[in-house]
Amino acid sequence: MTSAPTPTPVYLSGPALQGEPARVYREMRREHGSVVPVLLDGDVPAWLVLGYRELHQVTGDPVLFSRDSDLWNQWENIPDDWPLLPMIGRKQPSILYTVGERHRERAAMLGNALDAVDPFELRGYAEKFADELIDGISAKGSADIIAEYATLLPVRVLARLFGFTDEQGPGLVTALNDMIDGREKAIAGQTHLFTSMTELVAARRETPADDVVSRMLADPSGFTAEEICQDLMVMTAAGHQPTADWIGNSLHLMLTDGRFAASLFGGRNSVAEAMNEVLWEDTPTQNVAGRWVSRDTQLGGRRLRAGDLLLLGLQGANSDPQVRTDGSLTGGNNAHFSFGHGEHRCPFPAQEIAEVIARTGIEVLLDRLPDIDLAVPADKLTRRPSPWLRGLTDLPVTFTPTPALGGTRT
Repeated sequence: MTSAPTPTPVYLSGPALQGEPARVYREMRREHGSVVPVLLDGDVPAWLVLGYRELHQVTGDPVLFSRDSDLWNQWENIPDDWPLLPMIGRKQPSILYTVGERHRERAAMLGNALDAVDPFELRGYAEKFADELIDGISAKGSADIIAEYATLLPVRVLARLFGFTDEQGPGLVTALNDMIDGREKAIAGQTHLFTSMTELVAARRETPADDVVSRMLADPSGFTAEEICQDLMVMTAAGHQPTADWIGNSLHLMLTDGRFAASLFGGRNSVAEAMNEVLWEDTPTQNVAGRWVSRDTQLGGRRLRAGDLLLLGLQGANSDPQVRTDGSLTGGNNAHFSFGHGEHRCPFPAQEIAEVIARTGIEVLLDRLPDIDLAVPADKLTRRPSPWLRGLTDLPVTFTPTPALGGTRT
């Protein structure tokens, strides 16, 4: 009996994945099935789970498919300067790498702190900062919606919810975007962000207030200041860039697809429809690292070894033809994987906060700049070269110049 040929792994990078990920995922699925052997930077092997059912199985079994990165069988091959270490780190004291009962306690602590956010205050903050950002561009008649709006809004709102002052907000925006860019300013941005979180936690330990950090500190589970700072870093990074890309990708869809034209002229029902379609078809978080196999097993017809790394192919699973058999639009269906699944999914209160920020950001923009239009042909727009987060590098638009509100919204 001859054994099955060893599959040729696929590099998880390249211009095709940047420009046409749907086609790439279809080709991967056709060639390899629902679990694809891939290579990361430095030819580090992993498995990309593209099947909807398989991803449901992985995220629903935290024992067999663990979040504990210490299980990884590749650590001896990982150099200290490996560019993905910030994403796939060892012994990170954050909720991302906590397992078992301690993770459940930690998730409950975060969920409770976020759930207590007043929804009217949240929308008020989102409107306030959206108006301030639009005031900065409204008189020009043109703008890059990504650089001048979408990448500046979410973290300003999150900072206010956490307990930072409005004066601290712009510095946090710069630091976080520098960290996400991953270039020469990344380490300095990360340092500024963590220092700011540490100072805020220390201040709220001395003087509690009605904010997320104070509620985290008051939780009876007894998490340390370092643990709370790490979780604030996670919430900020996870809450900012995907939400910024949700705004950008939704506006891109509405500006290029005639089905959503009414939204640009006062209609608002289709804003939510466009946002939901983006979560299915163009989700900001495309792939997530990861899970580690705790013992030898099989998944999707593949034999996995203990310690193998699995990458969660959220967009691939969303477009799995076995669950999208009719190829129709998704309507109000929320059974996508864009917020994850299982005990490590994005906490529901965090999902609600992201949705309010994104929807408010889109609606305020359309209210203030009702004749907004693309300034370049749609096929000239480009995406960031990342297999993890999918967002536009820029979204240049034109509109009729209007005066700034200066805080006079009624």
